[in-house]
Amino acid sequence: MPERLLALVLVFAPLSLVSLGGGPSIFAEMQRQAVEVHGWMTDAQFVGLFAISRAAPGPGSLICALVGWQAAGFVGALAAALALYLPSTLLLLAVGHWWRRKGDSPVRKVIERGLAPIAVGLIFAGVLTLLRADGAGWLELAVLAACTAALVRGASPYLVLLVVAMLYAGLQQAGMIGAAG
Repeated sequence: MPERLLALVLVFAPLSLVSLGGGPSIFAEMQRQAVEVHGWMTDAQFVGLFAISRAAPGPGSLICALVGWQAAGFVGALAAALALYLPSTLLLLAVGHWWRRKGDSPVRKVIERGLAPIAVGLIFAGVLTLLRADGAGWLELAVLAACTAALVRGASPYLVLLVVAMLYAGLQQAGMIGAAG
């Protein structure tokens, strides 16, 4: 058990420091570590934990506690959550202090412009990982591409969600997809 707790900390502490854009930016690596590297669960179990973490109130990064729970019970959930939240919180406090002092510095603007595409790429990798783990087919990938294109062109995220929900309901009603998607 201590080996698993150490492994959880060694997985989630570094992820904490690269979680630009929040929880979704680290889903791909979290899935790789939990499923492929450590074998704590299967792809299907990871997707199930992802669904639970998204349905529960709170940040999407709560999946880390569920992965910890799957790997080592309650203590594993606690270790994973602390390893994910503590390093980034401490870093944020230090960087926040520096950030306030820099004001409108050119360095600050360059950092902001440089981190934005990294965050988007990490989030996109997480989405693709979840789609692959769930066995997504051409329809899901086409919907992802259409939604991404609409959002890049400035469409309202609420409008995109509404259109996808209506499309899904229509396909389900026509019998083209089942209740599970």
